[in-house]
Formats: sequence, C-alpha cells, structure tokens
Amino acid sequence: MSRTSPVPLVRLENVHHIYAGSRPVEALRGVSLALWPGEHVAVIGPNGSGKSTLARHLNALLLPTAGDVWVKAWNTKDPRHLQDVRATVGMVFQHPDAQIVATVVEEDVAFGPENLGLPRDELRRRVDWALDVVGMSAFRRRPPHWLSGGQKQRVALAGAIAMRPELLVLDEATALLDPIGRRDVLNAVMRLNRREGMAVVTITHFMEEAALADRVVVMCAGEVVLDGPPHRVFGHAERLRAWGLDLPPVTQLAHRLHALGFPIPPNIVTVEALVEAICRLQVAQGREQHTQKHS
Repeated sequence: MSRTSPVPLVRLENVHHIYAGSRPVEALRGVSLALWPGEHVAVIGPNGSGKSTLARHLNALLLPTAGDVWVKAWNTKDPRHLQDVRATVGMVFQHPDAQIVATVVEEDVAFGPENLGLPRDELRRRVDWALDVVGMSAFRRRPPHWLSGGQKQRVALAGAIAMRPELLVLDEATALLDPIGRRDVLNAVMRLNRREGMAVVTITHFMEEAALADRVVVMCAGEVVLDGPPHRVFGHAERLRAWGLDLPPVTQLAHRLHALGFPIPPNIVTVEALVEAICRLQVAQGREQHTQKHS
C-alpha cells in the first residue's frame, strides 16, 4: 500500500480512556496512531489490551477521556460532525444479530444509506453493489434469521459498506464464524481493500488474518507496543509470546525450519514467501551438489 494522501484519514493523539465505576479501568493509555487512506491495518493483542476500546473510538462510539481523535478534519468530540464521522468510518461487530434490523436481507442493507436520504436509484445501486461484493445477491429476499452465522455476518458487512465509508472497522467480526464463514468474510474484505481502495482496520486474535494486512499494530495494557509491517512485527517472536500472542502458522513453521539449521528467514508471514524460500534453498543445494560431484 502506497500512501498517496499527505494526511491521515484518522489520527489519535495521546488518547486515554477510563471506564468509570466503583473500580475505574484505564483501557487506553496515551495511544497515538495514524490510519491512512487505502491501507489495511490489523490490531492484535491479548484479552483486555484495549483493542475493542480503540475500535470504538474510531467512529465516536466512545469518546476519549483525554486526548483527541480526528477523522479527517473533524474532532470526534464535536457533536456537530457526528454524522460525518460515522459516514466516514463504518463498523462491523462480532455479533451480526445485533446489527441486523430488518426482516428481509435487502431491506437491512438499505437501512443505513436510506437514512442518508439518497435518491431511490442511488440507494438501489448501493444495495446491489454491496450484496454483490459480499456474495449475497442470491439471498436478497431471504429473512436474515434463515441464514447461517457466516451469511448473517456478510449481510452485516454489506449494510456497513453500502454507506460507502472510507474506513471499515471490523471488531472481531470473524471470531464466532466457522472456517468457511471466516474465509468468505475475509475474501469480501480483501476485495474491498484491494479493488475498491477502502481502508480497513481488523481487530482480530487470528494471527493468520493479521498477516494479510499491510501493517500490524500490537496492543498491550492499553498501549501500542509494536507497529509495523507483518514481517517486522512477527519477527519479534519472543516479545509476542511474552504478551501471550502466537505467531501465524506459516511463521511458526519458518521459525522451526530456521531453528533446525535451514537458512530460511524466520519472519516469513505468507505461504508464497515460504515456498519461494524453500525453492531457493533447493536450487542452492542442487548447485552445491553439482559442484561437489564435478570437482
């Protein structure tokens, strides 16, 4: 992902958030972060690290106790621009039933953009496009309660993207899905990011999902402790394990091969990169054997 915009789409400046109560909890502690147009960012961290609290600050579902969140030129604390902020940043949560409000799929997808007062033709185009992106066009007249968990989540995703947000935030949106449901949702999200240029923030505990992102942000105890491309972040294996986090399966395999003495980079994060490294190793070994045979 290349940054074509000179300014971030969203920026957090020294954000703190305290949940009030008899025993207040400081969920965010001085978080500063920039999110750029078109990028795909994965946010990972152990339970209680502040990931979901961070996600809810991105479209003003929560407001900072201290510090500021800016969406474009709008401060999320300014109620005059709440609609602008939420039109710019769409959210998909873990439980799709909490987001589905209509009794027919296409009516549910239309709910958000219809509230924007769009002309009928534009509303129809958006619903058609969103259902096509998530692969649910054939189910448009079905009642949502007839659908599987993965299909419901794709309907919730369609409802969010029909608003045409510039940033889509998925807060553990695949956590409760089976592998097929997860794959379908991830494929739709990757299409939005790669083909449509929609920025994506994925809050996840699946390391293989995080490895697909342009950038990985690691949170621990309410703070950002690592931030960089996947190969660099997952190169800090011991630090990640100390925070209770795993490595992506491919990276775990690369680490094991490296530990066994094979000259494989231990911070590989994709199957393609691992296959390429093994092929290079085989070619090098073949050349070495050939040289030894003819020396």
